[in-house]
Amino acid sequence: MTQAAGWLGIRPDHQFGLAALPYGSYTAAHHAEVYRVGVAIGDSVLDLTTATDRLMPGRAHLFRSGSLDEFLAAGDGCWTQVRDDLTRWLSEDAFRSAIEDLLVPMQKVSLRLPFTVADYVDFYASEHHATNIGRIFRPDSEPLTPNWKHLPIGYHGRAGTVVVSGTPVRRPCGQRLLPGAAGPEYGPCTRLDFEAELGFVVGSHSHLGEPVSVGRFTEHAFGVCLVNDWSARDIQAWEYVPLGPFLGKSFATTVSPWVLPIAALEHARVRPPSRDTELLGYLTEAENWGLDINFEVRLNGYLIATPPYSSMYWSPAQMLAHMTVNGASLRSGDLYASGTVSGTEPGQLGSLIELGWNGTAPVTLPDGSARPWLQDGDELSITATAPGPGGTRIGLGTAMGCILPATPA
Repeated sequence: MTQAAGWLGIRPDHQFGLAALPYGSYTAAHHAEVYRVGVAIGDSVLDLTTATDRLMPGRAHLFRSGSLDEFLAAGDGCWTQVRDDLTRWLSEDAFRSAIEDLLVPMQKVSLRLPFTVADYVDFYASEHHATNIGRIFRPDSEPLTPNWKHLPIGYHGRAGTVVVSGTPVRRPCGQRLLPGAAGPEYGPCTRLDFEAELGFVVGSHSHLGEPVSVGRFTEHAFGVCLVNDWSARDIQAWEYVPLGPFLGKSFATTVSPWVLPIAALEHARVRPPSRDTELLGYLTEAENWGLDINFEVRLNGYLIATPPYSSMYWSPAQMLAHMTVNGASLRSGDLYASGTVSGTEPGQLGSLIELGWNGTAPVTLPDGSARPWLQDGDELSITATAPGPGGTRIGLGTAMGCILPATPA
């Protein structure tokens, strides 16, 4: 049954309705220097920092910094209590007078990076994306490497270059081997790409030497956000062998400003394809943690792709288990991403390297311009929605960035 709109009068199908309640960090125009934790509700933001001072003083210290850092570390019991209380405050008339003055119109706030990113790991969890990349670069071989269906492949990124949606992304420079050149040269990236991904935000830490099992996923994973893993394909191609992604990936990663709790995705859970494969014990899960999330990718406002997350081979619980199976510890604020989300159809591909087949079939926009790769001034935005209660859909916000020219040498 669809949740009632409550005293706010929000329609049940609003993407930021009572079934969503994502958390973020913001500043308001009248207090631009003061960071606050907010909750998106309808077209407004609830000042959770002040609301907890009034209605939940025992938890208020978790939100006074204006960041989600302390709340993430408080654990799943605390996450559940705060979400339950928030739902009551925003739906029961008895709480209206206590918090109505704390609702700020969404257009009057500036959204910030919602938490301090501790570590960043990026996976390669889409079978369709991995197969396409294999066909592009290894046309005479099997597209998937022998290990691909046995373990979630990933790499460690650079936490300090994760930026919030709306932050401009400067075209990176680096070494690349141009076609026909005898050797490498330094210069601006000529094959700049995006990757539409889903990110998972870690709350509770784990101890060094103690793996986290697939069954403990919800003890440690707090929520999800949208991710754009910007990629300099020419820099990446030259540096990739033998150790994998480095400077071609680490210049910027964009995340959406709202972190949607895992608890909000109960209606989105589906069986991941990996459940049909015989896996090693630590990757075998009893629950379904595939997610039915629909992405939309727009380039300069034009819809160019609709990748479906439900086709992702590896689940977030399996990714988390593999990330820690060697005893690596989790820290509160760790971010791990799914890798490019791609489906089976031409319009479901989550990167330009696939959509334009490595530059050989440029994407044509409605204005007649063509894009083998991203140009300076291009704006790339990623949005997504997931099933909510009663046939509604809930939103994950937007991850957007505009490309700036490279810094002159």
